[in-house]
Amino acid sequence: MLSLQDAMIATIGCALVIFLTRLFPFALFSKRNPPKILQFVAKYLPPMVMAVLIFYCLRNISFTTSPYGLAEIISIIFIVIAHLWKGNSMISIFGGTIIYMVLKAVL
Repeated sequence: MLSLQDAMIATIGCALVIFLTRLFPFALFSKRNPPKILQFVAKYLPPMVMAVLIFYCLRNISFTTSPYGLAEIISIIFIVIAHLWKGNSMISIFGGTIIYMVLKAVL
């Protein structure tokens, strides 16, 4: 078991490492443009990660047995429409989550 002093040292050390890793790109590229490969990754990686997460979340849904994935389908439709309408990720994410949880309780 860690003593309080050891836990505080570990916490401060972790906080420092996280701070420095977040600071590194800003310090490195503050005076020049990032390389083309980094610009490519920054542009295309977030949508690719989101696509992988969508497939990961939908991997165990049975569309052949009742309720046929209705909660998931309705939630996804809401998320897409809300995001296209408002363009606000928070509304899309929280609204879709709330609708999904309500539908799972009802269906």
